[in-house]
Amino acid sequence: MINRAAGSMPALYINEDYFMEYLLQDNIAILKLDDGKANVVGHQLLDDLNAALDRAESESAGAVILRGRDGMFSGGFDLGEFKKGMEQGQAMVKRGFELLVRLAGYPLPVVAACTGHCVAMGAFIVMACDSRVGTQGDFKLTLPETAIGMDLPPILIAITESRIVKEHLTRVALQAEVYNPEQAVAAGFLDEVVDADQLDARCAEIAQRLAQLPASQYAANKLRVRAKTLEAMSADLASMA
Repeated sequence: MINRAAGSMPALYINEDYFMEYLLQDNIAILKLDDGKANVVGHQLLDDLNAALDRAESESAGAVILRGRDGMFSGGFDLGEFKKGMEQGQAMVKRGFELLVRLAGYPLPVVAACTGHCVAMGAFIVMACDSRVGTQGDFKLTLPETAIGMDLPPILIAITESRIVKEHLTRVALQAEVYNPEQAVAAGFLDEVVDADQLDARCAEIAQRLAQLPASQYAANKLRVRAKTLEAMSADLASMA
């Protein structure tokens, strides 16, 4: 259920398993994800996040901040959906991949506030954002697909290659190495890390700066800069139809 509050008032997306807050503040749309657990990427999060991205555009926001819950950005896909059967699991995965394509080509600047652990699909979401600020602490950022016996499809390889530096690509994508936030900056998961009490202010500062750039040119140049990545991602997504 979506409470579409107007202006700067928060809109709360709520069901018994998930909580999300949307706040338009100083022309910045702040999307706070918090299911009280691992912020799993399931149908509810995907519904809510896509609705929030739609709303940010409709309200002419200057930029978007995507924030996790304290200590946890996201632990990845909702494993419960896979237990329902192959068809249900594949439907969720396809929707998740559609979100990655949308974020990578989203016309507004998107700042990821990586609030803690960031695993699998959670890490891909962060990599699809434009600017990525992490929280210092004993947190793990990793792509565990090889370690848990899962394939990396071309769409995930494309987004990984676009952000992870060449020297770390094998360790990240193939060897499932676990990085702390500082190491994640060197690898390319994140752009910078700050103390937890500075995270929101730093993300707001970045979002405000990006919001001052010409919106139409930002959107157009994003598509140009990421043309090859988006082409590869979209082609793989189309093959899943």
